[in-house]
Amino acid sequence: MPQDPKIAEPEPDFPLGAAVSDGIFPVQTIRALISAGGLTAAQPFETGQIQPASVDLRLGPRAYRVRASFLPGPGGVVADKLSDLKLHEFDIENGAVLETGCVYVVPLLESLALPESIAASANPKSSTGRLDVFTRVIADGVSAFDLIPAGYKGPLYAEICPQTFPIVVRKGSKLTQLRFRHGDPRETDEGLQRLHAAETLVSGARADIHDGIALSVDLAGDRDGLVGYRAKRHTGVVDVDAPGACAIADYWEPVRADSQRRLILDPDQFYILASKEAVHIPPTHAAEMMPFNPLVGEFRVHYAGFMDPGFGHSAAGGSGSRVVLEVRSHTVPFILEDGQIIGRLVYERMMALPETLYGRDLGSHYQAQGLKLSKHFK
Repeated sequence: MPQDPKIAEPEPDFPLGAAVSDGIFPVQTIRALISAGGLTAAQPFETGQIQPASVDLRLGPRAYRVRASFLPGPGGVVADKLSDLKLHEFDIENGAVLETGCVYVVPLLESLALPESIAASANPKSSTGRLDVFTRVIADGVSAFDLIPAGYKGPLYAEICPQTFPIVVRKGSKLTQLRFRHGDPRETDEGLQRLHAAETLVSGARADIHDGIALSVDLAGDRDGLVGYRAKRHTGVVDVDAPGACAIADYWEPVRADSQRRLILDPDQFYILASKEAVHIPPTHAAEMMPFNPLVGEFRVHYAGFMDPGFGHSAAGGSGSRVVLEVRSHTVPFILEDGQIIGRLVYERMMALPETLYGRDLGSHYQAQGLKLSKHFK
């Protein structure tokens, strides 16, 4: 893979341990973190691996099928847990199939030596979530998935469990992304009110702001009545590194609006739907879709929650971008109504304006999107 020339340039003045403003790291500060040794990799970083507010993590050459998901906990070492729990170890250097319903752990090429003031969090990439691949990052001594404490020094691992489609992965495949933060840059509701008044964060008559901005589901549909897709069972494999290689009809069936504008979610079926609101993430902020409150409905929405600066930003070619929702009901059928709140967007301030924005700067796949499947389908 080509090496990113910007990453290769040394930037020795990264403030390791020095005072920096609270915020999410932009692309240029992530590069500086790499130059300072806070983020390292077993092989050179690739062109395009660093996004406006995150870095893509790559699978290493070996994978482990394990008996069950696990966390190492305080003092625990993931490698030791793998020795105890692995059922099978295999090479994915040139590609291997991960089957649905199985749990795999893959050591990542990237590792961390974070300053004491810098923490990180992980999330599946958008394309990973839209494939219904349940993916989380594990770190030594940590008691939660996808959360890397400030000052962490050590390796990273991806837990991967395909839910609907078997997938092909290989060394270098990118399923997850990591975001770095200093302090607590989350916007308060008052701050969101001001930001919405200045930037129009979501379309609609009024924004529902309470612990973030509410998003609702669109079940009215387009001119043809299409509201989403339901995944088929017993399909072929999806190669995560092969955009446009799969025919939509082989993997998905369309879901159309009914006269009551509602949808009954079948248990353990996977749906792709869209938000009713168009969303705007200005260059000064990043956002994350938070898990749905289980007290309101027994379903999960949005596996892949990071949204970069510039998503839906007019200057970056994204005016009118809606949020694609990855929805799965659990245990019982559940009725979704048109306009029902299905999640909330939390906005966090950037440490500095990123040098690149989601959208035109990067040729991003999902800018200006409506209802859209992952890039693997044509």
